[in-house]
Amino acid sequence: MDSLNPDHPPLVMTPAEHVPRVWKFWGTALWGLFIFVAMFVGQIGAVVLLAAQRGLPMDLASLQLIGHEPQTLALSVIMGLPATLAAVWLAIRIKKASFVDYLALHWPSWKQLLFGAVGLILIVLVWETMSRALGREATPGFMTDLLKSGRDKGAALSLLFAFSVAAPMSEEILARGFLYRGWSASFLRVPGAILLSSLIWTVVHLQYDIYFLAEVFTIGLWFGYMRYRSGSLWLTIVLHALNNLTAVVLTMWLGS
Repeated sequence: MDSLNPDHPPLVMTPAEHVPRVWKFWGTALWGLFIFVAMFVGQIGAVVLLAAQRGLPMDLASLQLIGHEPQTLALSVIMGLPATLAAVWLAIRIKKASFVDYLALHWPSWKQLLFGAVGLILIVLVWETMSRALGREATPGFMTDLLKSGRDKGAALSLLFAFSVAAPMSEEILARGFLYRGWSASFLRVPGAILLSSLIWTVVHLQYDIYFLAEVFTIGLWFGYMRYRSGSLWLTIVLHALNNLTAVVLTMWLGS
């Protein structure tokens, strides 16, 4: 055999240059828009489905009416998650990359989790102190009304799952998962990816006023930093879920 003959050594194949299987700036931006639209369609689809089940006319007035109900809003947020996952899976599949590795779905260490939680608590406490000093509500009024209405109408558990599980997963998979992954590999690098993904995440919450949007942005920056520091999307999902869970419980059951 030639491979064992010193006069005929085996050929050494030079591996082709590794090309990262990741969408860069514009690919990430366009696919990110597609993912956001998919999330929106999933949410609106839940409202349309409930309206159809009740025999309501498919007009804007009917959809707005049913969309303000706590049960409907909870289902809408929940249905946004599978739509988001499907769109992200498609974008990653086209690149023939690993879904787990692309989104950094690796479990963080307990030290990273503790560090992230402490930082989040400090940020929330700072904003809470500022709100009290300025005489502002710590939670947007419409959210307080929605959560208390949901509690009174038997939709407490649905809203709790929607805001503490479905929403954090959908938003983190989009912002700190897909967008951060692609933009950090582009000319933006890590700092630009953290800033831009945090800004996009803030825009998703345009139902809030400018004060609460500023709070959302600062929390987004912390989540982005923890995504970079830990290399784990699960960490930001857990932090996001803990933040929402605390807010929902305090508002729904312990708020005055």
